[in-house]
Parts: sequence; structure tokens; C-alpha cells
Amino acid sequence: MVEEIIVTSARRVITPPSDQDRAEFGTVSLEEEIWIIAKASPDEGGFDAFDADFDDGVLDPRSGTMVVSDPSESEIEAETVPLPLEHTAVDASVAGHIGTVRVRQRFGNPFARRIEAVYVFPLPERAAVTEFLMVIGERKIRGILREKEEAEAIYTEALEHGYRASLLVQRRPNVFEQRVANIEPGKAIDVDIAYFHTLAYNDGWYSFVFPIVVGPQFSLPGSEDPMPAVRRGSGNGMSGAKGVEYLSPTERSGHDLSIEVRIDAGVAIEELKSTHAIVTEREGTMAATVRLADRTTLPNRDFVLDFRVAGELTKSSLMTYRDPVSGEGFLSLMVIPPIDTTRLERRPMEMVFVVDCSGSMDGRPLEQAKAAIGAALTRLNPGDTFQIIRFSDDASQFGAVPVRANRRNLAAARRYLARLDADGGTWMLEGVKTALDFPHDPARFRFVAFLTDGYIDYEKEILAAILQRLGASRIFSFGIGSSTNRFLLESMARAGRGVAAYAGPTDSVEAVMDAFFDRVSHAALTDIKVDWGGMEVADTYPSRFPDLFVGRPLVVSGRFVGEPRTVIVSGNAGRETRSIALDGANAGGASVAKVWARSKVADLSERQASAANQMAHDDLDGADRLHEELGHAIRRIALRHQLVSDYTSFVAVDTSGAADEPGAVTVHQAVPVPDGVRYETTVE
Repeated sequence: MVEEIIVTSARRVITPPSDQDRAEFGTVSLEEEIWIIAKASPDEGGFDAFDADFDDGVLDPRSGTMVVSDPSESEIEAETVPLPLEHTAVDASVAGHIGTVRVRQRFGNPFARRIEAVYVFPLPERAAVTEFLMVIGERKIRGILREKEEAEAIYTEALEHGYRASLLVQRRPNVFEQRVANIEPGKAIDVDIAYFHTLAYNDGWYSFVFPIVVGPQFSLPGSEDPMPAVRRGSGNGMSGAKGVEYLSPTERSGHDLSIEVRIDAGVAIEELKSTHAIVTEREGTMAATVRLADRTTLPNRDFVLDFRVAGELTKSSLMTYRDPVSGEGFLSLMVIPPIDTTRLERRPMEMVFVVDCSGSMDGRPLEQAKAAIGAALTRLNPGDTFQIIRFSDDASQFGAVPVRANRRNLAAARRYLARLDADGGTWMLEGVKTALDFPHDPARFRFVAFLTDGYIDYEKEILAAILQRLGASRIFSFGIGSSTNRFLLESMARAGRGVAAYAGPTDSVEAVMDAFFDRVSHAALTDIKVDWGGMEVADTYPSRFPDLFVGRPLVVSGRFVGEPRTVIVSGNAGRETRSIALDGANAGGASVAKVWARSKVADLSERQASAANQMAHDDLDGADRLHEELGHAIRRIALRHQLVSDYTSFVAVDTSGAADEPGAVTVHQAVPVPDGVRYETTVE
């Protein structure tokens, strides 16, 4: 028991919130409840002051969860499986290159006993989760951000003693766990989450992505926080929610979706398209509202909304924001490279293709990966070299070293591709090491193309291995499938100073690969430098600017002092030096600061991963100290900017009354496997 932490009171905000309220809780609205945490004195018994009877079940000493019999099998034999998550409503707005998203999850109880609902779900890569509300009827209870261990202790105490409570924990930078305690039979509790994120931009198209389902993850042996893919029902009774439960192909839940996205592009919107059926309302030429057409759409693939803006009007931009309390300045810079690079000479290339042949790639995904590599082989010149590496339980390769792109070698490579099949685990580290460890040919521009769905849960180890071995290589991450691990793929491309691209089950991988070759054949700007004019700028992310490719922007977050003036971005285009001038700045909202803070946390986490990797080498004590120092820095930034992180979680407790009897059944929300992924080869 955690005796020193108790819930002491709650109050409703009936006057405009004070500066102290804002500093502690972020944005506070009228008619919201704020519940207060305090340290208990020695005379106060904490939650032990409550007399609870636990005769109905056994308390799990690891998780604090009451473990009792699961809902009877007869209740869940129907084609539509009764599960807690009833509806997810997404309400988003896009301004510039930043999206603001609110997600409401409704958890109901279709069973005869009180339950705890546990749901593992994805959010966009580098989403800055900043607000958390628990809604019970007309009442809104604002969650507070606390260090992860403290938040989990508060939640566990509330769960055990019958209080309605919610806890939001980050399992991975793009995977979160929502726990909702003590939902009464026939009742429901809503949880609201708000986050900011930057939109991807590609050849005049912006992409708004709302990921819907976590793909089956492969864990390394000995992982501290594995997320095995297990069959529905097999995870109930586990300590916490270590695995993700999946529905069989003959099952579905009653979970449905509604999505609304409001776009204010600032320039004319020329075209909209989506992975799902949508209804569009145009509001002049520069704005539109898009809604998901069918709210009963099976939630088994990411929602992607692309909108194309007028190419000749698209400009680089600088957005700034000053914190009204601290006076700190934050900026977000987007630089879109010039289009005319066709006259630049194409450098000889060394192409290394690394293809995922694990079980989750069986069927259509591996077919697409093979077709993409086949298309790339046709684009190689005789002066280029190439290599093909496959990985699953181990890694093997086409040749001992990269070979010339002559007719004989290309024919042999196509025969090698044809023989590849999918089976086994996703030992991606072996693929990374094999691809980056052999010597680089300095006469050629080396690109390493990873073709994968990214279904692993050890992203930090992958990024650490890339940073240690990258050298002069550039990384092209090619996501295959309907619900890829975009965090991994984007992070690999960012660490590798390259680009990422995605191909859904029905997309033309040949077209995606052709676009990649057109892009990387002539880098628009390399060796980029920024003259910030009258501003003193620090803590910019990425800290090392990548090369700029046509159609792919450079997005930089940072802190500044001074007044925004003309900013000059310069770099090399072939043997010439080119520059882009940005005059003045647009006033951005608090999202600019949140996006910077999320980038700062991501950078610290990547450095932490490198430190952990170093612990296996020489200076174990020094690496351990650095890892701890970086952890403290992440915690400080997350608490200062009210962000969920590896070290901080949101928790909310309803103190209006406890259940008559303790003991809630833990029910894990099972999800479908992503569209195109075979259940038999991925779920244990």
C-alpha cells in the first residue's frame, strides 16, 4: 500500500482560472473539477483509513488489481464481442503545419460486475499529449500530471477502494495505455485526450494521420516492458496490461469511430483524398471540414487524410510563440526546398535494400516489398552498386559486398527476391547491423532502404544502433501496410538524414519507389545552415539538420530570445550555394511550445538509448550516470510543459463516492489485427 498519498478534496472552477491554476493544470475551463493531491500526515491513514472487504477476490501484489473470475464465456460468444470501448470521437483542427486533436474514448460496462477497462492504443509519432479529462455524465474531472510511479500508485489505491479513476501511461512514444477503474454495470465513463503534432508534407500534399490500431509487436528476449500479441481473453488477469489482445478474424467489437477534421490551409486547397470514405464541406477555397462517412467503419487501419495545396503559393514559414507567464520564446520553422533541381548531376549511388521477412509480413506486405525492390532495381544505372539483405530470426544477404548494377547481377537479384518468404520473429537489429557495418564506398552516395511494417517494441535499441553506425549513409524507411509503426519509420529516417514513405495494401509500391528515386537522385540542399537574424536561438530539433529533398521540408523547433527578423536558410545544391529567406514570423499558439517540448523529450530519449547501448561497452558507471541524468531532464521538461512521457502520466480520480464493495474485474480491450496482417502468423 502507498500510505502517504491521498486524495484530499476536489473543487469546481466557477471563476476564471488563476495563473496558479494554469501553471499547475494547463488550460482550465469553467465548470471543470480539479482534484487535489496532498501528502498524508502520520495521523492520516491514507486509503488504509477505509475499511474494505476483499473476500470476493485476491489482490495481485504486483499490480494492485483485484483478480477475480472473468466475465463468463457465454457472454462473449457472439459474433460481436462485448468489450468496454464503445466509441472513439476525433475532433481535429489544422492550422499551418500543426494539428490540434481532441480524442474522446467512451468506455461502457456490458457485464454484470463492475470492471476496470484497459486499452492499448496508438497516437501519431511525436504527439504531444497535453490535456486529460474524465467525464462522468455532466461532470468533468481534470486529470493532473504526476511522475509515473506516483500516478500509478494513486490510480491503484483508487481502483482498490472503489473510486472511479483514469490513468494514461505512455508505453512507447507512439503507444499509450488507458486504464479506467470501477465502471458500474450498464454505465459509461468518457476520457478526453488532447494533443498537438506536426503534419507530414510531401510534394505539395499535407498528411493528417490518426492511427487506429497497434500492430502486433515483436519483443527482444528480456525486454523490460514487452507487448506480446495475444489472443482475446488470454491477457485477463495479467499484471497491468503487458500484452495487446487481438480479436480473431471471425470476431469484432462494437467499437465505432467518428472523425472530423477542420482545415485552414492559408492557401487554396486543390484536392483532398483519404484512406476511408469521407464527406467534405468546402468553406471557400482555403478551408474545408472533412468527416468520416461511416462511423461503423471497422477500426483496423490508420485514417490518413491528404490535402494538396496550391504549389506555386506554398511557402516556407516561421511561427513563434511567447509564454505569457515565463516570457520564453518558442519557434517552429518549416523550409520547403526549391523545385528546380533537374539540372543537377546525379551522383553514383550505393543502394542497400533491407527487407523484413518476419511472420507479420506474410502475404500481401512481402509481395509489396518485393515489388518495390524490383522497381528500384530498374532505376539503377550501370555505375551504381546494390545489396539486398533480408531479416527475420536472423539476417542474410544477396552478396558478400554491394555489386555492380549490371545485367547479370540484376537478374540474379530478381531470382533471389522471388525465393524470399515470410516467417519467424522480427530481429531487426540484425538487419540494421548487417546493412551499416560494411565499409562505405566514398565515391557513391549510399542509401539504405528499410522495407518493413515496423512491428517491434524496441525502437530505442534500433535508433541507438543506427546512430552508432550511420557514417555517411542516408536512410530511406519504406512503411508497408495499413497500420505501420510510423514512430519507428520516421525516427529511422530522421536519425539517418533521409526520408520516409508509406504504401498501404492497395497503393502502387512502384510509384512510391519511383518518387523516392526522383527525390534522392538530386538533393535540393545539403550541408544546411540557418542564420537566425536578430534572434538568439538554442535547443533546436533536429540538432543536426538533414539534407533537403524536393517535396520534403525541413521542420525545426527551437527556443529563442530577441525579436524575429529575416531568417536565411542556406545550403549546397551541387556545386552552387543557394539560400531561402523568410521575412518576419507568424504568431503561433501554445502548440508551438508543446511541439518544441515534445521534440526536446524525443531528443533526450534518443540520447538515453545511446547511453544504454554504451553500458555494454567500456564506461558502465559513466553511461549509467548519464542515463539517469537524461531521465531527470526528461522528467523536468515533461512536468514543466505538462506532457505525458516515459516518466510522467496523467491520472484523474472521482472523489464524489466509492463503490459499496471493492473488487473490479479487469477487462482488456481486444482489437483487430491491422488490415492486411495475418492473424495466424502474428498472434500467439
